[in-house]
Amino acid sequence: MLFNRDRSEMRRFYLTAWRKYRANQPLEPLEAAIAEVVVQHPEYHPLLNSEAAVEREWGPEQGESNPFLHMGMHLGLREQLATDRPPGIAGLHRAALLRYGDPHAVEHRMMECLAEALWTAQQRGTAPDERAYLACLEQI
Repeated sequence: MLFNRDRSEMRRFYLTAWRKYRANQPLEPLEAAIAEVVVQHPEYHPLLNSEAAVEREWGPEQGESNPFLHMGMHLGLREQLATDRPPGIAGLHRAALLRYGDPHAVEHRMMECLAEALWTAQQRGTAPDERAYLACLEQI
């Protein structure tokens, strides 16, 4: 399972999934999900071809966003949509797709709400507020 790994192991898992995808090797379900996200982000392809990515730091103070965090948020959001958790998120996603049409752009808009919910929860030391998260998603 991806979530029981330390940061380096998790990042290597991304690199391995991408390498296997490019080599047309069979992928486990989580590897396939990662590869799907990576395909949608060509700006990350060079990074995922380098072992140096495993230990690299990205900080907002340098004006950089962490590509592993970004891709992980795509995966987390997709899991939420697949399980409709929090309840109602799948319907909000469908409505946003009808409005905007581009699934990847819709995910990015939704991920802004997810990031806000996670940041707020971290600052408060609480679980994410699902109602506030859904309210944010309703504004998309």
